[in-house]
Amino acid sequence: MPASEAEAALEHASSIPLWLDDTRRPAPRAALRGDHDVDLAVVGAGFTGLWAALLALEEDPGRDVVLLEGARLGWAATGRNGGFCSASLTHGVSNGMARWPADMPLLQRLGAANLDGIEATIRHHGIDCDFERTGELDVALEPWQLEDLRALSQVMGELGEQVELLSAAQTRALVSSPTYLGGLLDRHGVAMVNPARLAWGLAEAVESAGGRIHEASRVQRLRSVGARVALTTVTGTVRARRVVLATNVFPSPLRRARAFVVPVWDHIIVTEPLSQGQRDALGWQGRAGVGDGGNQFHYYRLTGDNRLAFGGYDALYYFGSDLSARRSRRPETEQLLYHHMIATFPALLGVRISHTWGGAIDASTRFSASWQRAFGGRVASVLGYTGLGVGASRFGAQVCLDLLAGRDNERTRLEMVRRGSLPWPPEPVRWLGIQKTRRSIAAADSHGGRRDIWLRTLDRLGLGFDS
Repeated sequence: MPASEAEAALEHASSIPLWLDDTRRPAPRAALRGDHDVDLAVVGAGFTGLWAALLALEEDPGRDVVLLEGARLGWAATGRNGGFCSASLTHGVSNGMARWPADMPLLQRLGAANLDGIEATIRHHGIDCDFERTGELDVALEPWQLEDLRALSQVMGELGEQVELLSAAQTRALVSSPTYLGGLLDRHGVAMVNPARLAWGLAEAVESAGGRIHEASRVQRLRSVGARVALTTVTGTVRARRVVLATNVFPSPLRRARAFVVPVWDHIIVTEPLSQGQRDALGWQGRAGVGDGGNQFHYYRLTGDNRLAFGGYDALYYFGSDLSARRSRRPETEQLLYHHMIATFPALLGVRISHTWGGAIDASTRFSASWQRAFGGRVASVLGYTGLGVGASRFGAQVCLDLLAGRDNERTRLEMVRRGSLPWPPEPVRWLGIQKTRRSIAAADSHGGRRDIWLRTLDRLGLGFDS
């Protein structure tokens, strides 16, 4: 396909993430003003922070809870993801089995209960966020990916998960693409959601329960003040008995937490609403989300208004953990995604792209969240969901509350909670290592999935970098 086709399709695309380009987006809430004493302060109004505030208020309706957001509610990873809400707490079964095999039956059960809890909260509060318990279809595009799906199917079966290994014909009967050689269908473990509307609904639930949310209130400093922790912003101070830090990829006010995540930029393109004929050509039965089996993988799904959202593949790290807004658009990646989308669904040739954007993922060396405590146990931080935070953030928030309360339960006894991830090395080693890993991942995809000595060494060390 000529580059001009992709350029024409993207010519008028909005840079605003689809989910945030919504007339329902609430007006900004007021910044913090003055000095306040509270029971719990939460830093960051993305999914983790919103869940922490809501779960805390559900545990103790009399608790005084304040949530401080440096910019706008849900504006970063929470409003820039693909809207896949997974039950997995470990970035997939394979990653979990490689790291915490003894805990995996419990982690799978807790993950399923966590997804059920998200659905129950949405129903209880009447949150209109296009939540669909569709499941997910993992597809193989190369023979080596078929072998990976067979192995994954066996492991998931041994864990008691109900998944279906599909032939090429069975896979194409669910979603019609000439590129599919087979698939693995998980009907229960993933839901589709409009993430921004979920965040806005959770914020309303927090406020209805008595919590307060302040936007444009970036926390600049943490310090001990007697039995409390003081959180200082430009316009006010909060003195809290307990603190949850939910800053995702942005620099944490707890400086020692910063080395445990790096910003990996991921991009998404979204089509204009598809006509009935275009939807029929896709043959998309059941509306399951789809992910392919490459190391550099794509994910895609239908939105509530029947657009195709198509993202992934490029995983971009910029020297110095650059989080500049200019990184949110990258024409080369957007055009590449368009070409890949048309290769997957040739019938969509000529479809226009209405929105395209990039966002930074809080990537950890173990692909999944880890927790830290500070200030004598009065502060708990969770970071590093590495792209699966839409669902796992609720669990991450609950563990923070458990740690702050000193609870000894099945969550806090998990090895993934007790042991943190390894930090990323400093620059320039960080940048050099990540670029080497990206090249090796691309080479593996081009050579039947064979991992070179660099990737095998990282595997043995328990380190990783995902596409």
